[in-house]
Amino acid sequence: MLDNIKLAADAATLSPIALFIQADIIVKAVMIGLLIASIYVWAVIFTHGRSVGKLMRASESFERDFWRADNIDKFFDKNGTEDLPSSKILGAGISEWRRSTKGKNVDREGTRERLGVAMNSAVAGEVDRLAEKIGTLATIGAVAPFVGLFGTVWGIMRSFTAIAASNNSSLAVVAPGIAEALFATAIGLFAAIPAVIAYNAFSQRLNRLESRLDRFADGLHAMFSRELEVEG
Repeated sequence: MLDNIKLAADAATLSPIALFIQADIIVKAVMIGLLIASIYVWAVIFTHGRSVGKLMRASESFERDFWRADNIDKFFDKNGTEDLPSSKILGAGISEWRRSTKGKNVDREGTRERLGVAMNSAVAGEVDRLAEKIGTLATIGAVAPFVGLFGTVWGIMRSFTAIAASNNSSLAVVAPGIAEALFATAIGLFAAIPAVIAYNAFSQRLNRLESRLDRFADGLHAMFSRELEVEG
């Protein structure tokens, strides 16, 4: 009976909450920082994942409606202010088209080149805007294991200090410090693994979105080129 009580007490001492409470200020700071990073990672996963998926579906619907429209100017005046990547690209193309063709003498080759530059810049700008948050995921995925390792090294050093102070190398003396050290490593991995997985997943989705926007910009460029030939 007493042995069972002792085992239960030892298990409680090595619980995550107890390990955090027993850790010194350095290891606690490492654990808190890694926990904050982990919360941030999951917040980005849920919020950014939903927003990117919503943008991709909305952009697909916008492009489908655009290619079905009979009057491009009316469609743009009605839908051109939507906060969508496809809308921004269309806006860049329409704005450059209107500026380049408002005079009597139109430089067709120059207009084609400026249209391509304007829409490609819009594509790059939208992709960069969406990629801002996932860059932080890459940083957390790369740094968190080393921060956890720092906590591990510090905890082990603390354990050796306890051995030297007590002149006792039994497991009961070194176990708490080693457990704290390993717990810091575990929290670092808990923050890093989802961050790396999410970063790779979001990067693939952004690559697909960028390819889709490039195709839309190419289609717009071809449409404007044909219109230049008609006007010429």
